[in-house]
Amino acid sequence: MEIITSEAKSASYDTTLLRRIVKITVFTAAFVLLPCFFFYNSAFSFQFLPISAKGKEAYKLDKILKNAAMGDKTVILTTVNEAWAANNSLLDLFLESFRIGNNTERLLNHLVIIALDQKAYARCTTLHPHCYALKTKEMDFSKEAFFMSHDYLEMMWRRIDFLRSVLKMRYNFIFTDADIMWFRDPFQRFYSNADFQIACDYFNGNSFDVNNSPNGGFTYVKSNHRTIKFYKFWYSSRVTYPGNHDQDVLNKIKHDPFITKIGLKMRFLDTAYFGGFCERSKDLNLVCTMHGNCCVGLSNKIHDLGIMLDDWRKFKSLTANTNSSSSSWTVPQNCRYVKYIYTIL
Repeated sequence: MEIITSEAKSASYDTTLLRRIVKITVFTAAFVLLPCFFFYNSAFSFQFLPISAKGKEAYKLDKILKNAAMGDKTVILTTVNEAWAANNSLLDLFLESFRIGNNTERLLNHLVIIALDQKAYARCTTLHPHCYALKTKEMDFSKEAFFMSHDYLEMMWRRIDFLRSVLKMRYNFIFTDADIMWFRDPFQRFYSNADFQIACDYFNGNSFDVNNSPNGGFTYVKSNHRTIKFYKFWYSSRVTYPGNHDQDVLNKIKHDPFITKIGLKMRFLDTAYFGGFCERSKDLNLVCTMHGNCCVGLSNKIHDLGIMLDDWRKFKSLTANTNSSSSSWTVPQNCRYVKYIYTIL
């Protein structure tokens, strides 16, 4: 017969009481903290929802870039809005130039068209396999953006910010405005040791000289820590120089000591190969691209760029029968009358 002492009874009672206290404490803690956990978790999820959305957009963009990229992760990028992507507008001329250029049609496989509005995206998908709809935070970029208007400035700075994100994703790029006609593969004319290369409205003969007049409509940029820092600096400088577009700001910051500090290797491209209405590529045997710059008004651009393509076709038909040709451009025509206005703005 087991004898239970008073001490044993007391110990048993204490153990039972302790277990009850622990259970009550755990239950109370769960009752108090569980709603807090759900509230915190909901708040946390809501707080980071924009980042999640950004992550999805980044994934979508990366997939498109990867499909279009060359072996060294280089892509060709252009931006269009509804006005530029409309039927018989600049996008049609732009794509046609690749098809009739010398060894340029294959480059269309590496072209990504960035649509700034839904209608531009819809039109792009009927013409080209690599299209990306850029989110623009309720800004309406669908209409023709007149030079230096509010919409024009917003569109230009949105472009710089987007290009910075492409560099951060480790893609090299050629950025080309859609009013630039492509006639030859430009890669053979790029400098192999430069980080950032840019076309010029006017070229002074020295590709190292920062006093050249750059045009942000055509750039070749390699992704590295220097170019990423440079594009971040360029974009943030819009606050330092309010009311200026990206090209004007570039002209201000290209002399900044920060460029030397980060070691950016910048070169300016010769208009003999990368010309435009400001300063034409005189020799059609050498030209790679021609820009509809120094021209105000969409209809003027379309008219003159259409004639430019005709000039190129005539040149090709002549060179098919001879080793070289002395053909020249018959443009600008309509753009000639607005060139002076453009250059003094």
